[in-house]
Amino acid sequence: MKTLILSLLGITLMVGIVACSGEKDEWEEEIPPSLRIGFLSQTKVIAHRGYWNTKGSAENSLAALQKAAEAGFYGSEFDVRFTADGVPVICHDEKINGHMIEMVYYDRIKYTKLSNGETLPTLQQYLRRGKELDIQLILELKTYKTSEKDVTYIETIVSMVKGMGMEKQVEYISFSLPACREFIRLSPQSSVSYLGGNIPPAELKKQGFAGIDYLCDVLREKPEWIQEAKEVGMTVNVWTVNDLMMMYDFILKEVDFITTDKPAHLKKMVQ
Repeated sequence: MKTLILSLLGITLMVGIVACSGEKDEWEEEIPPSLRIGFLSQTKVIAHRGYWNTKGSAENSLAALQKAAEAGFYGSEFDVRFTADGVPVICHDEKINGHMIEMVYYDRIKYTKLSNGETLPTLQQYLRRGKELDIQLILELKTYKTSEKDVTYIETIVSMVKGMGMEKQVEYISFSLPACREFIRLSPQSSVSYLGGNIPPAELKKQGFAGIDYLCDVLREKPEWIQEAKEVGMTVNVWTVNDLMMMYDFILKEVDFITTDKPAHLKKMVQ
C-alpha cells in the first residue's frame, strides 16, 4: 500500500512538472477576481486576426478562425488584400516573403507558409471554413493608395460572400469611406462599420453604417461617441484592446464589442 501511494505521488509530481515546464496557453492564465464582471456584461469578444495567441495557431490562419469558433468568441477579425491578378488573400502586412502582395501574381505566393506551417489562405478558403462554424467573420479590406482601387475589389468580395449565402455572417470594416459606402450599397443586409475614428456616429448613421469600429485611444478621448452611437441605434466596437484595465473600463462603458489579441482573457472577464 505504501509503495502504491509513493508511486501515485511520483506520477502526480511528474505531471505537475510537465504541465509547468511547457509554454502557458492563454486560457490557463488567471484573471484577477476584481476584473471579472460576469453576467452583468453585454460586451462580446472579437479575436483580432483570429485566435492566434494559442498553440498551433497563427495570425490570419484557418486554424486561428477554427480555434476562435471553438473557444466561443463572437467573431474572428481578418485582413483581405488582393494580388496583382485579383486574387483576395488573407494577410495583414503589405508584403509577404519579401513580395508586395498587390504587385505579384498569386502563383508567386500561394505556397507561402505561415508560422504554424499552414499555407497562406485565400478569401474563398477562409469563407468556406467559416461557413462551417458558428462565428461571425469580421472582414477588413486593407486600403490602397487610391480609393478607386479599393472600390474595384469590393464587387469581387461581395459576389463571393453572396454566392455562399453568408451576407449575415460576414461583417465588413475598412478605413476607406468610399469602400465602406460601396459595401453598404452592394450588401445592405450586411453590417458595415467604419474604422477611421474621425467621424461622429450620427453622421455615419445617416450614410447607412451599422456601427463604429474605432481605435481605443479615440474612444478614450471621445467617450461621448459611445453614447451617441447607442442613441442613434449603432453598435460600438473598440480596437485593439490588450490591456486588462482598459478592457475593464470599456466593458463598464457598455461597448458592444472589443477586438483584442487576448480574446481568452476578455472572455474570462465577461463570462
